[in-house]
Parts: sequence; C-alpha cells; structure tokens
Amino acid sequence: MEYISKSEKQTQEIAFEYAKTLTKGDVVILNGDLGAGKTAFTKGLAKYFNLDGVTSPTYAYLNVYGNFLYHYDCYRLSCGEDAVMLGLTDYFNGDNICIIEWAENISDVLPDKVKIVNIQKIDENSRRIIL
Repeated sequence: MEYISKSEKQTQEIAFEYAKTLTKGDVVILNGDLGAGKTAFTKGLAKYFNLDGVTSPTYAYLNVYGNFLYHYDCYRLSCGEDAVMLGLTDYFNGDNICIIEWAENISDVLPDKVKIVNIQKIDENSRRIIL
C-alpha cells in the first residue's frame, strides 16, 4: 500500500493504522533518509499501543517504550557484529515489536522475516509511505 502524507500528524495517523497489523515478534524496518519521518512514524505506532515519549534513539542505539516497543537506530553501527556485541539482537522475535532505523547497517543479523516500511521525503511536509 502506498500513501502520501502531507504532515507529521498524517504520518503518525498512517502509522497508527499500520500498528493494527503488528503482532508480538514482528521486526519492522523503517527505510528513509535523514529527516524522512522515521521517528514520526514510530510515534504513531507507539500511540496505537498507548505509549508516549518517543524520541530518536540516535545516541542510545535503542529506546524501549513500555517494555514492548523497541526502537533501534543503527546509523552509527558498521555491521551486524556491532549489534550482536551491544546485545541489540537479543530482542528480535521476542514478546515485543522491534522498529529498526538504518537496518541496512546490520542486515547480516536481521531475522529472515521482517516487515518493511519505506518513507520518502517529497518536499518539506510531504512524504511517500509504502507499507
């Protein structure tokens, strides 16, 4: 499915609806350039699960919301081995949902089954979201 979002709020609404399809153990990859709206999308997912406080995990690698939603930022990792050494892969396929930004940096340790969300910046406010 493809959507065009005209605002951050609309991106969150699309993510809220998408969250209804997620179940425990899902690993969701968010693809998009810097500023594309990956964290905004994660905020919408969190809202569906009645979680708040979502921020970009860039400096922490991983933020956990409600011990259920695991939000990764692998931008600063150079390979899957880095993720393994940091214990980030320990949460894949558990009783939680993993949301991963910059997953291409750890592609060699990702589970075989992942869901992919592509977010493309069209202009300052608009995004193309492909689920």
